[in-house]
Amino acid sequence: MHHPGPPRFVAVGESVELAPRQPDPDMAAEWRLHERPAASTAALSDGPVCHLEPDAPGTYRAELTAPDGTHEQVVRAFPAVTETARFSVTEDDFGHDDLTVADRAIVIGTFNDFTTGTHWAERDGDEWVIETDLPPGTHHAIFSFDGSFEATATDAVTVDGPGRPRVELTGETVGDDLVVTADARAAPSGSEPEVEFHLDGRDALAASAVTIDGDELRVPRDALPETARIHAVTVAERHSVADTLVVERDGGIGDRETVTGDTVTVSRPADPPAWTGDATIYEIFVRSFAGETVDTTFEAIERRVPYIESLGVDVVWLTPVQASPTRHGYHITDFFDTATDLGTRAAFESLVDRLNDAGIRVVFDLVINHSSRDHPAFQLHQAGVPEYADYYERIPAEQDISGVDWAGEDAPGHYFNWTRIPNLNYDSLAVRRWMLDVVEEWHDLVDGFRCDVAWGVPHGFWKEVRERVKADDSEFLLLDETVPRNAAFAENEFDMHYDTDLFDALRDIGTGEAPASALFEALDATVEHGYPDRTAHMRYVDNHDENRYIDHCGAAPLRAAVGATFTLPGTPMIYAGQERGVEKQRGTMRWHDGDNALTDFHRQLVDLRADHAALRAHGVRPIPHTTEAGDSEAVVAYERTDGDETLVVVLHFGEGTAAVSLDAPVEDTDLLSGDRVEVDGLVEVGDVVVVPAARNR
Repeated sequence: MHHPGPPRFVAVGESVELAPRQPDPDMAAEWRLHERPAASTAALSDGPVCHLEPDAPGTYRAELTAPDGTHEQVVRAFPAVTETARFSVTEDDFGHDDLTVADRAIVIGTFNDFTTGTHWAERDGDEWVIETDLPPGTHHAIFSFDGSFEATATDAVTVDGPGRPRVELTGETVGDDLVVTADARAAPSGSEPEVEFHLDGRDALAASAVTIDGDELRVPRDALPETARIHAVTVAERHSVADTLVVERDGGIGDRETVTGDTVTVSRPADPPAWTGDATIYEIFVRSFAGETVDTTFEAIERRVPYIESLGVDVVWLTPVQASPTRHGYHITDFFDTATDLGTRAAFESLVDRLNDAGIRVVFDLVINHSSRDHPAFQLHQAGVPEYADYYERIPAEQDISGVDWAGEDAPGHYFNWTRIPNLNYDSLAVRRWMLDVVEEWHDLVDGFRCDVAWGVPHGFWKEVRERVKADDSEFLLLDETVPRNAAFAENEFDMHYDTDLFDALRDIGTGEAPASALFEALDATVEHGYPDRTAHMRYVDNHDENRYIDHCGAAPLRAAVGATFTLPGTPMIYAGQERGVEKQRGTMRWHDGDNALTDFHRQLVDLRADHAALRAHGVRPIPHTTEAGDSEAVVAYERTDGDETLVVVLHFGEGTAAVSLDAPVEDTDLLSGDRVEVDGLVEVGDVVVVPAARNR
C-alpha cells in the first residue's frame, strides 16, 4: 500500500515531509492540500515527496493520488513555543593562536541541522552574535570562521519554559466495548494537559463508531475492523510524542501480545523489545579490535568471541562492515556488500552465527543518511547522468563554504564539514526505494540496526522502516544516533536512544566542572525532553566519536562513571577498549598490555546488574549523605529498588577513598567487591559501592 502512514504531529513552523510508502521510482504520485486552518496560507511543495510547513495551529489534510488509489495524510499542527535566543563568542573563546578573524562567522547547531552556510553571526564590537528563535531547553551553537571547524568556539543558552508532556495508552475490553485510556502526564513546570485521539487513515475504523470522553475512547467490538491503529497526543503549552495502540481481531502478534478479550488483541508497536531492559551492549570499532600486528577481519573477530563471552555482554554493535575506503567505515561505497579487507559476506554471516550461538545479538551499523562521494551513484550524479540527477541533496553555490571546486553551478548538501559524505536526497522516490532495499538486504541477517546520523533522515522514512523490520520480528532493535537527544524519534521510530545528557554530565563530573549530583539532573532531562516512560536509553561513557573518558577525565573517575552506567536505569554500553584501558579514541585494542583489573571490574558490573533486578528497574531515589573524608562534590548516593530488593549505590569520582555517612541504614558488605565497606556507621568507597539496604529499615 502506498498510503503515507500515520497522522503526523508537529509545531507551527516545523516542516514535515509527506511521501508514498512502498515507493517505485517510476510511479505516478501527486499531492494536493484539500484542508487547512482558516488562518493558514501554507501550501505543499511540488513532487511525489512533498513538504508542508504549517503556519497556523490546526489540522491539515493532504491527499495523495497513487497507483493504488487516493489516500489522506493528516498533519496536526500545535502552537510553537519559542523565544529569541542570543548566542555570542569572542576571539578568546576560540583558543587558537593563528586565528584569522572575519566580520562574520559560520554558525551551526540543531536549529539548522548542523548545515553550514545558512546561519551567520555578525561582529558586534568584540563579539560575534547571532539570534534565533528556539524552544525551551538548553541549546548549543558552534562558531567557525573558515568552515574547516579546526578552530571553533561554542556557546550555550537555556530557553526557559516547560518541557513536553507525555501520554501512555492502554486498552481493554469492557463488556461489548474496547476501551482505550490515555494516561496524560504534565511536563515538569507545565500545566495539566488535555488528550487528543486520532484514528489512522489506513484502517477501516469509522469515526462515527468511536466515542471520546476526555481521556477515554470507546468503540464497540463489533465495529472494529481486522486492524485498527489508535493514536493519541497530550497537549498543554507544548504537545507530546504520540503514543499508539494496534488493535487486532481474530489474531495475535506473538509473545508481546496483551489479550484483552476473546477475539481482540491490543499491542504497543512503539515499545522496545523486552530484552533491552536486561542487556549490556559492547561496541566494537572493527578495524582496531584484532591487535597491533594482525589485520582485523571477520574471522579475526570470530576467533576472539570467547573474550566477548567472558565479559557477559548480550549485544555486539559492530561499526560499519560495508565496502568503504576509510578505516572507520562510514564512507560507504557499496551498500550491499562487505568490505574486502574485512572479509566476504559468508565470513560475516559466520561471525554473526558464532555470536548468536553464544547468546549474543548482533547490531549492524546502518548508514543511510549519506554515501561516500566515491560511490558510483554520486559520481554519476555529479557527472550529469540523468537517472541519478535527484539522488543527492543540492544547495545553492552561495551557501557552500566548503572550498571544494564542485562540478556544476551548485553544490551537494552535507552536514558540518563532511564534504566527503554528501547527503542522500529523500525527496527522491528512487533514493527511498534504494535505501529500503538496503534495509531489507541486512535485516534478516542481524538482530538490530544502530542508525548513523539518524537525525538527518526524515521521520516519515524511519516510521516506514520500523513497520517493515518489526512486521515479522518484534524483537529487532532500532537504536538511533540522535545527538543531541530529540524525543520525536521515539514516536514509532526507534526503540533505544543515545543518552547524551548523562554522557555530558559524567564528563563534567569527571573533570570537576560539575558535582556528582549532576547525574540526577541528566536523568531528569529525559522527562523534560518528553520521552515516553517505556523508552529505552543507552547509557555510556565512551564511543568511537568521542575522546576516551580515561583520556578526557583521567583514570580515577572512570570507574565511578562506568559504575553509574551500570547502576542507573537504562541499557549500559561498553566501547571495546574501555575495559582494557585504551586511551586513544579509535586506538588498537590492548590485548597483551591491557588493564586486567579494569577488565575484571567491568565483568563484575555486568554480572552484578544481571544478578540484581533492582539495578535494571525504573526509578532512582537520591539519598542524602555527608562526606566525612574526601571531596563531597565527588560523591553521590542513590537507591534502586524493584519492590522486592532495595540496593544503595555510592559513587566516588575523586582520588583515594571517601568516607560517607548515609541517611539510610545499609548492610556492611559491598556486592560488587565482596569487601566489608561499612565501618562505624561510615561507608568507605574508592569508586563504586553497591550495598543492600538494611533489612530492619
